[in-house]
Amino acid sequence: MLTENTDRAPASQKVKKIEGGNAGAIGGTIKVTIDGKETKVPMGTTILEAAKSLGIRIPTLCHHEDLCVAGVCRVCVVEVEGQRTLQASCAYPITQPLVVRTHTRKVRQARRHILDLLLSEHYGECYSCFRNNNCELQSLAKEYGVDSYRFGHPDKPRFKKDKSSYAVIRDMDKCILCRRCVRTCIDLQEVGVLEAVGRGDSTKIETFASKPLSDVICINCGQCINRCPTGALRANDPSDEVWAAIDDPKKHVVIQTAPSPRAGIGEEFGLEPGIPLTFQMNTALRFCGFDKVFDTNFSADLTIIEEGTELILRLYKALVLKDKSAVLPQFTSCSPGWVKYIEHFYPEMLPHVSSAKSPQQMFGAVIKTYYAQKNNISPEDIVTVALMPCSAKKFECNRPEMCDSGFKDIDYGLTTRELAQMMREAGIDLPKMEKSDFDDPFGSATGSGVIFGATGGVMEAALRTVVELVTGEIHDPDKLAGMVSEIRGFEGVKYKELPLPDKFGPVPDILKMNKNVPFKDWNWLKGATLKLAVCHGTANAKKVLEDIKAGGKFSECHFIEFMACPGGCLGGGGQPIPTSPEIRAKRAKAIYDEDKAYKVRKSHDNPAVLEIYQNFLTEGPCSHRAHELLHTHYTPRGKYMV
Repeated sequence: MLTENTDRAPASQKVKKIEGGNAGAIGGTIKVTIDGKETKVPMGTTILEAAKSLGIRIPTLCHHEDLCVAGVCRVCVVEVEGQRTLQASCAYPITQPLVVRTHTRKVRQARRHILDLLLSEHYGECYSCFRNNNCELQSLAKEYGVDSYRFGHPDKPRFKKDKSSYAVIRDMDKCILCRRCVRTCIDLQEVGVLEAVGRGDSTKIETFASKPLSDVICINCGQCINRCPTGALRANDPSDEVWAAIDDPKKHVVIQTAPSPRAGIGEEFGLEPGIPLTFQMNTALRFCGFDKVFDTNFSADLTIIEEGTELILRLYKALVLKDKSAVLPQFTSCSPGWVKYIEHFYPEMLPHVSSAKSPQQMFGAVIKTYYAQKNNISPEDIVTVALMPCSAKKFECNRPEMCDSGFKDIDYGLTTRELAQMMREAGIDLPKMEKSDFDDPFGSATGSGVIFGATGGVMEAALRTVVELVTGEIHDPDKLAGMVSEIRGFEGVKYKELPLPDKFGPVPDILKMNKNVPFKDWNWLKGATLKLAVCHGTANAKKVLEDIKAGGKFSECHFIEFMACPGGCLGGGGQPIPTSPEIRAKRAKAIYDEDKAYKVRKSHDNPAVLEIYQNFLTEGPCSHRAHELLHTHYTPRGKYMV
């Protein structure tokens, strides 16, 4: 099976993978003494990793748990007995017994000099920076007693801010050349928009030919933002426009909230990762002035019905009608970073992508049509705001084709970080807010919608519905999760074969609503085995797509879930900073725990979804009307069109 890119693993992990997990094959464990504490570590473990295992903190700037070793900032230098010069602990593999000291006078002075030199090139006033009080450079300057600019300080900007992108703003005056963004873009995501160019004091981080972000192949995922230690990268924040809409008495302002922000927003208010604040957030949003607070899980459930129906129709065309226009495997389409990735790098494979819009965009179209009619509100007076964990959602809502309601379907996209700042402006201490529910008619949701936030969640939610619709039997979601446990977790690419039972139920009423559904029973699925895959992070997506092109095992899949961000949406580019494997795991646990708290846990049981088909999309899923509002179409050039 394909696995995650090992190039970005810590040195000790690389050794284990090379040797098939047996570190002893190349020398076993080695004794190391750090600040008087002794331990044994596998050969190849870095000094930084060894220190962490002893509970000893060594400061870092260029180092990040998600990224490969760089060793460029030198903030993590330590003294190694017998070595003439200080060594970068993040890049020093232990291959023989060592004695290390991490906070001697020589080390402290070196770190202070490094910070002074970094600050001499760092233009900007901290109080007006969005990373104020959450800036790694600022924190280290305070820790090492920096109270003046010993080597001077830029008195004016040297670079023009790049505000061309709907998703990401670059301010290179705040860049400290740690290259985290470069390694994120090249190694973690394998997109390659950013690179260090020039030498010595002429070095800077640039795009291809110094073009603005809007003119290069940036997929807007925002992973560079989440790993930047300063304010050099940030999301394009529309909160001023949102406040203006809230303050306009003529505007009816509604907000939809995705599942992942609820699992992460508490971190912005000092809580440990993994503490969801779903219902406190509802109260806080009303306090901010939003007229209605809706649950994106509603449209996630709608996505499952539409995307699942599309998959069933593709399978029938391919397996029964032998229609070559039915392209398999079908790829998910709810991650806009992933969609932009395939548009840029594999446009010839766009027919594999489901035509179903993302939950965000489905909701926008529904609000400015069905909801507007139901409540006798002119769509032009409705302002739709989407709270998302993702910076790519900002680009998605501004795509010119996303106006199937006759208006811009989603007006503004807010990240988790931006909403937290709006709440602080409003004097809200979120953890102390009372709980309240979502507003009708989109207040009812299911656990299936919630788990969309974690990698594998879309696939699991789809299976909860598909298995019941096909078999006609009720399945416990937790038992089903056990049957398909391979699709949960953080392995880069996951694969599952699911044999279908011999016993089938009747074709459900919701599918019968669509008169174009060509089958009357499920017998054509007898003996079939569904082949499924789940992939997160575009570096892993590249491996899967190349495997499909080569006719490998993933070319035999029927359905593949793709997410642009590591861990899925819970690791999105708009989530609280910092992020790490441990933090993503805690957010995932919060999402799965919340799923279990729902009474209704399957998309096809959501009463609000059933109601919209009964009263509005009356021709059923994947019908002409559903396609007009809830689906997109591709031109031969690989672009969306209405």
